[in-house]
Amino acid sequence: MEKAVLKKEIENMLDDLPDDANWDDLMYKIYVRQSIEQGLEDSKAGRTVSHEDIKKKYQPAK
Repeated sequence: MEKAVLKKEIENMLDDLPDDANWDDLMYKIYVRQSIEQGLEDSKAGRTVSHEDIKKKYQPAK
């Protein structure tokens, strides 16, 4: 991400926090954002597992 765009995104993130927010609130918001962006990148790159494959993997033995 371009530095100017990143800086603007950070400013928006800070503006969205409530006035009584603490460091943990900010870190959580950053973590969630980063996780979502990573998931989207993985999806675009084809690094996904189908719903059916996950169901098979975690289905209890009969």
